[in-house]
Amino acid sequence: MTTEPAYRAADDRYASMPYRRAGRSGLALPALSLGLWHNFGHTKPFETQRAVLRRAFDLGITHLDLANNYGPPYGSAEEAFGRVLAADLRPYRDELVISTKAGYDMWPGPYGDGGSRKYLLASLDQSLARMGLDYVDIFYSHRMDPSTPLAETMGALHTAVTSGRALYVGISNYTPSATREAARILADLGTPLLVHQPNYSMFSRHVERTGEGQTESLLDAVGDLGVGTVVFSPLQQGLLTDRYLSGAVPQGSRAAVGHFLQPSALSPTYLARARALNDIAAGRGQSLAQLALAWVLRDERVTSAIIGASSVAQLEDNVAALAAGPLTDAELAAIEPHAVDGTHQGS
Repeated sequence: MTTEPAYRAADDRYASMPYRRAGRSGLALPALSLGLWHNFGHTKPFETQRAVLRRAFDLGITHLDLANNYGPPYGSAEEAFGRVLAADLRPYRDELVISTKAGYDMWPGPYGDGGSRKYLLASLDQSLARMGLDYVDIFYSHRMDPSTPLAETMGALHTAVTSGRALYVGISNYTPSATREAARILADLGTPLLVHQPNYSMFSRHVERTGEGQTESLLDAVGDLGVGTVVFSPLQQGLLTDRYLSGAVPQGSRAAVGHFLQPSALSPTYLARARALNDIAAGRGQSLAQLALAWVLRDERVTSAIIGASSVAQLEDNVAALAAGPLTDAELAAIEPHAVDGTHQGS
């Protein structure tokens, strides 16, 4: 019986990954972070998850993004990460930024959802137990909860820090005005708001706009506040990859599963715009996915973009987006007519 050699991180893991300061904080995050949303949990092969996590760290991806209900089933992504941490990454804990969240449905009853102090702190304790950690680096309120006073939710985040369960706090899916109020409450408590995590891609540009009832965009708000921005779904659930450019739905794809991405998203409007963007990417020597990542990172207010990866090859392809030079003014102008909100809607 042979024993697998212990994992040893690559000596050059910091050689090529750029790091960006999260707002006006002292914390730098990799330009690309690894999200454990879709491809981690009990329904996926553990050795694949382990290989992706190890390779990500070897490539300089130090930020790993989780949530209490990532899986499926709920909690299983954190459990899988905990296994890899115990087996491989424990010696490198101080080189990792591990984040988790609570705010959406997690367990039955009135205390397993929302923004109450009871739910957030109980969920954080469960997350720490699943991952085998004493603390997380960032703990997020995953969404605004209109039924809970914002002061209570922010007070729970403050307690997460003062109790030693988290080093920093963040919010996700908050409006610009609520972001400002959350930052104000936290500042008064003495726990700065580190980061906001919104959805952002060429096909989802709400963070650039002034929404209904808002006086500024989210990017303007976080930029003024000195809060970092870590964006999720920069590939718009796979629509900004070459997977659907033929118009067909590959077996096993997100559109085929139909939970987060419906086959109806592959409209003629989507196909025309995605193919045009793919042509621009080809002109840069990139894939469509690589172009999409370069595009969200063009804004200095974006600290990091969260990528998912179902294989080491997919991970490496996404990280290769960083090898190309920045987008030129001419390329940005060519992209603009095709980078439209809701491109997957309509005829």
